[in-house]
Amino acid sequence: MEQEYGCGGGRGLCRRGAHTGHYCQLNTYDYLADIPGNDESTDLVEVQFKNTRKGYYHNINGLPLEKGDIVAVEASPGHDIGTVTLTGKLVPLQLKKANLKSADEVRRIYRKARPVDMEKYEEAKSREHETMIRSRQIAKDLGLEMKIGDVEYQGDGNKAIFYYIADGRVDFRQLIKVLAEAFHVRIEMRQIGVRQEAGRIGGFGPCGRELCCATWMKNFVSVGTGAARFQGLSLNPQKLAGQCAKLKCCINYEVDQYMEANSFLPSREIVLQSLEGDYHLFKTDILSGLVTYSTDKRIAANLVTITAERAKEIIAMNKAGEKPDTIEEGGHQQPDRPIDLATQEDLNRFDKKKKKKKKKNKRPGEVAKAEETPSQDSPQQPS
Repeated sequence: MEQEYGCGGGRGLCRRGAHTGHYCQLNTYDYLADIPGNDESTDLVEVQFKNTRKGYYHNINGLPLEKGDIVAVEASPGHDIGTVTLTGKLVPLQLKKANLKSADEVRRIYRKARPVDMEKYEEAKSREHETMIRSRQIAKDLGLEMKIGDVEYQGDGNKAIFYYIADGRVDFRQLIKVLAEAFHVRIEMRQIGVRQEAGRIGGFGPCGRELCCATWMKNFVSVGTGAARFQGLSLNPQKLAGQCAKLKCCINYEVDQYMEANSFLPSREIVLQSLEGDYHLFKTDILSGLVTYSTDKRIAANLVTITAERAKEIIAMNKAGEKPDTIEEGGHQQPDRPIDLATQEDLNRFDKKKKKKKKKNKRPGEVAKAEETPSQDSPQQPS
C-alpha cells in the first residue's frame, strides 16, 4: 500500500503529503521527494511540535531521517520531542519564510527518539490540560485581563509554554512566579492573536474544509473590508467573519483577480445616453464582464444587461455627441429566467382525475336504486 500511495517508511506521514491526523497541520507537499540525492542536498530539517509550532534544525550527525520520524532536538534547557515534516531542498525555502532573526536559532538534532524519551514526552503531554485549567484560575485570581488559550510542555517536561491572548499589554511577572511555584517548571509566556488561536484549536469553515490557519497557512496577512468591496460581497459582518471573529483570510485570495477584472468595467458614475432615455449602472458581474443598467437611478426598472465592451462603445459615442437607438444593440439581453413547472398547470389536476374515475366506475341504475331504497335509520312515512 505504501508504494501505491507514494509513502515511505510507514511512519504516519507520506513522503510528499500527509495522512489525516495531528501532523497534517501546515504540511508542505514535497514534490522533490523522488529526486535522487534530495535528502543529502542539505542537513537542514523541518520539525513540527504541537499544533502550529515548527522549528528548523541541523542534522549534524547525518541521521537517515524521513518524513514522520520522531526525533529529540536541542532546546533551552534540555531537549524537545518533535516530528520530522520536511527534508531536502525545500527546507531552506521554508526557512526563509520563517524570518528567523539570526542563524543561532537553527539548533541541532540529537537523535531519533528512544522509548525512554517517549515515556517522558507522554507524561508531560498528559499534564497540559490540567495545567491550562489551573493557570486560567490563577490568572483570574490575580486580576489579569488575559486568556490562557493553550499550554505546551517541552518533551523532557522541564519547561512549559503558555499561549495567551490579551487586548493590551499585560504585566505577568507575578503570574510567572506563581506558575513556577505551582508547577515546578520553567515558564515561558507567548502572546498570540485570535487567528493563531483558531489555528491551534482547529475546525471547519463554511466552505466545508478545514480552516486554512489550521492546515497550511503560517503567516497571516491583514484583511480589510476593501477586499470585500472589490469582489462585490455583502458587507455583513456575520458572513465575512471567520471562527476567530475576524475577517476571513480567504477574502484576500482572489482580490487581485477581481481588481484586474474591475479595471475593464465602466465607471459606476457614468450614465449611458440613448434615444430611448438615460441608463444608470445597476449591478456588475465582474468576472463575466457583464453590466446591468436601469432607467431609474434608485430602483430596478427596465433592466438591460450588456457587455463591458458595448458599454464603453456607447460612452465613446456619447462623448462624440451621438446617441444610439438602444443600448441593447450588439449586447446581451437580460437572460431568461428558468421556467417554473409548478405554475404551468393547476396543482389540483390530479384530484380532478380521481373524481372523474369515481363517476365512471358507477354502473347505470345504481344512483336511482339508492334513491328508491329507504335508509334503515330514517323513519318510514305512513302510507
